[in-house]
Amino acid sequence: MKTLEEVRKFFENDRFATENYMVIDSVGEDTATCSMTVCDRHKNAVGNVMGGVYFTLADFTFAVATNHEKAGMVSLSSTIDFHSIARGEKIICTAEKIKKGRTTCSYLMTLTDENGSLLATVLTTGYDTQRQ
Repeated sequence: MKTLEEVRKFFENDRFATENYMVIDSVGEDTATCSMTVCDRHKNAVGNVMGGVYFTLADFTFAVATNHEKAGMVSLSSTIDFHSIARGEKIICTAEKIKKGRTTCSYLMTLTDENGSLLATVLTTGYDTQRQ
């Protein structure tokens, strides 16, 4: 299994995520946790974190969870449910495998703030481009 530093080095080329302050906190077999510190660039006109920020963090966490050992998994579809606005300064996303088949997989990403408030959930179906 790759070290956390090796995984971070590989994903530093994911410029949209890294330039929006998203970091990889941990990786494991079929899991990952990523987080970000909220700043003004992430907020909408009324001062709340924009929904696209939640989605981007979930998409990045899915990518890390499914590609940190072997690249090739891409998203086929994703759905997002918003539950609450972020009241803290940090958003944490955890990706968890629901099912993994020969060429497809399903993952649930759960986003919370540092206070433990549930912010959003994202369900993603992925396709393994290396198993054609």
